[in-house]
Amino acid sequence: MGKLAVRALRAVLVVVFAGTVFVQAGLVWVLIGGKDQEDGSLPLTSLRVITILGMVCVQVALVCVWRLVAMVRRGTVFSDDAFRYVNGVIGAIVGAACVWFAVTAVNAPGQRDDPGVTVIMAGIGVAILGVALIVLVLRMLLAQAVARDVEATQMQAELDEVI
Repeated sequence: MGKLAVRALRAVLVVVFAGTVFVQAGLVWVLIGGKDQEDGSLPLTSLRVITILGMVCVQVALVCVWRLVAMVRRGTVFSDDAFRYVNGVIGAIVGAACVWFAVTAVNAPGQRDDPGVTVIMAGIGVAILGVALIVLVLRMLLAQAVARDVEATQMQAELDEVI
């Protein structure tokens, strides 16, 4: 990755991370302060807690991507250490899907007249799980690349001994 691409990605990661922290702080402030009157149309407290958990999932993914970008810059991404961060991204995506299913469940009672909205929301949750599966496939490709890199290093060592 070029320096410009890394800097741009890191800038985006910082902005998104700061935004999630800002949203979390605001939601925690409202939850602790209790000054927001709910009118009963939506269970806002549970939606706020779910949103805070969703932001945690995003933050975990951001930190893992930051670490992977650092590994790419150092040229060490094809190592066993990278799997920890890729697993973190997969876990964060699965967590986000679970959070989305929770939002769907909280929202479902209000959709009795139009259950199609709940079905669409559940479909979005399945699509989020599909993204986790895509990252899992990419993890398998990384595992193959790491194995090939180890094999190439061993063959180079053998070749050096022969020469």
